[in-house]
Amino acid sequence: MAKQEFQTEVSQLLQLIIHSLYSHPEIFLRELISNSSDALDKLRHLTLTDETFKNLPFDPRIALGLDEEKSTLTIGDTGIGMNEEDLISHLGTIARSGTKNFLNQLSGDAKKDSNLIGQFGVGFYSAFMVADKIEVVSRKAGEELAWRWTSDGKSGFDIEPAERDVAGTTIILHLNDEGKQYANSWRLKEVVKKYSNHIAFPIFLTYEKSEWNAEEKKSDKVLTTEQVNAASALWRRSKSELTDEDYKELYKSISGDSNDPLFWFHTKAEGSLEYTTLFYIPSKAPLDLYQAEYKVGVKLYVKRVFILDDAKELLPQYLRFVRGIIDSEDLPLNVSREILQQNKVLTSIRTASVKKILTELKNISLNQPEKYLEFIQEYNRPLKEGLYGDYANREALLELIRFKSTAVEGLTSLADVKTRMQGEQKSIYYITGGSESLLRTSPLLEIYKKKGLEVLILDDEIDEIVFSGIEKYGEIDLKAVNKASTSEDLKDDSPEAKDEAEALKPLLEKLKATLGDRVKDVRASVRLADSPSCIVSDEEEPSLQMQQMLRAMGQKEIPLPKPTLEINPDHEIVKKLLARPDDAIAQDAAWMLFEQALLMEGVPLQDPAAFVQRLNRVLSLSV
Repeated sequence: MAKQEFQTEVSQLLQLIIHSLYSHPEIFLRELISNSSDALDKLRHLTLTDETFKNLPFDPRIALGLDEEKSTLTIGDTGIGMNEEDLISHLGTIARSGTKNFLNQLSGDAKKDSNLIGQFGVGFYSAFMVADKIEVVSRKAGEELAWRWTSDGKSGFDIEPAERDVAGTTIILHLNDEGKQYANSWRLKEVVKKYSNHIAFPIFLTYEKSEWNAEEKKSDKVLTTEQVNAASALWRRSKSELTDEDYKELYKSISGDSNDPLFWFHTKAEGSLEYTTLFYIPSKAPLDLYQAEYKVGVKLYVKRVFILDDAKELLPQYLRFVRGIIDSEDLPLNVSREILQQNKVLTSIRTASVKKILTELKNISLNQPEKYLEFIQEYNRPLKEGLYGDYANREALLELIRFKSTAVEGLTSLADVKTRMQGEQKSIYYITGGSESLLRTSPLLEIYKKKGLEVLILDDEIDEIVFSGIEKYGEIDLKAVNKASTSEDLKDDSPEAKDEAEALKPLLEKLKATLGDRVKDVRASVRLADSPSCIVSDEEEPSLQMQQMLRAMGQKEIPLPKPTLEINPDHEIVKKLLARPDDAIAQDAAWMLFEQALLMEGVPLQDPAAFVQRLNRVLSLSV
């Protein structure tokens, strides 16, 4: 017998599970049955597509065995099984289980934390919530040797040769005091129906059933085996046959989420292509949503045969939060991830599926606005990612995304913004580049507030990248207020305004000469009402915030454009500067107009010490 230690993170995980997550222990059975179902899926796929496995017998079943006297529970399957190397890899180390991420997400709330187990693929370890010893006997399909893995969940595990008649895995749980409630046939049936009723394989429970013996007038215990789940591919049944509870049960069994989904969309397509899709929107965003190696939530079946559950080609990345099933009649059973990337059938299914999801979301936004708001709170940002890459569905996505605004509290849609546009207003305006509080107090908004024009507040980091490439919403221009060209909408062409601009030219030239190569230009502003100055970028140039992002990403060698300084002709400081000779105080004022505009945009100063010295000189004159 070979004694081996658990990897460090697994040891930490086991201790947390054993000591902290007892408030919701029944999920251990869901996880072990799901593992058995996955093992059966994999073997069925191989027997249909791989010559090496085609002659192997395949009798798919999951068997639960109960011994109430010994307080043991057995979960067995006839799936693909594991050899010695697999047992060490899957049960003794992190492998691909996501254990580190699981540990990072733990909050200390036992009930909440237990819900993470399925989402992070650490489900096997949940069995230690109810068992003080676990034995795993497994034989890999196509191999003769079987192996026994044994552990008490504390220091490590033992592995030794064993015997098993057919391929598959049997898990024997020696139930602890907390787990003895599951040494009960009624309780086991209840948990199976709750979590695993629609697993596509039959689940049998063998237990001692009490039956009345009329002749001897006593109750006898008879060993009984019953199928305890529906074992049907629910998604292939008609929507009219299914209840909300049916859909919710299936969602929980395929997602590992103990919460109900927000929505689901069930579609059966017939014609040149035949396929069924059942998509779910989780009520909470998956925990790995913004991780590079996110877990794919959609499983691919062909004619009810499981094919893949890790193919990122099934839906675009911005819909990675969607969970569910695609079941095709037209794909080959031996389809691989590489073939999927070039497969025209899957491309058609993917295109139609995306349109279906977006259409259904739009219907919900119109008919259930409060429910849709719950969705937006979780998934507004991923939808914005779609604007960047999914050009075919950009208009649909613009309808779905919601925005903060200067005109209303909460979130609003572009469609609603359009209805609030003023008579001669030609564009929808927005501002990007910082936190919400910073943007709402930006000098760039002053004239819009004064004129009663609505401006959208785009305070998400991704907004700077995404919306710089979107010029229109339908036939209406989308314009950033921190771009120089936006001022054309506000321009005053009256003779008085032209005279005022002409009188300001000497000051503009002095300011530009003082600031030198720190600015591209200095000009009079039509967008300021109360502040003396602001900075803007040209239409095709990155904003100052975008420049900071580029630097943060290591693109230091790229030449970055200079901003344009705009000054307010009506501000008292500007009027005084216009009448002042070109002296040291005027030069200090020029730099301070520029640097305060940078600060208002959240841009750090290149030389804070010089700024403080200029500020002190100006203060000494006014005190």
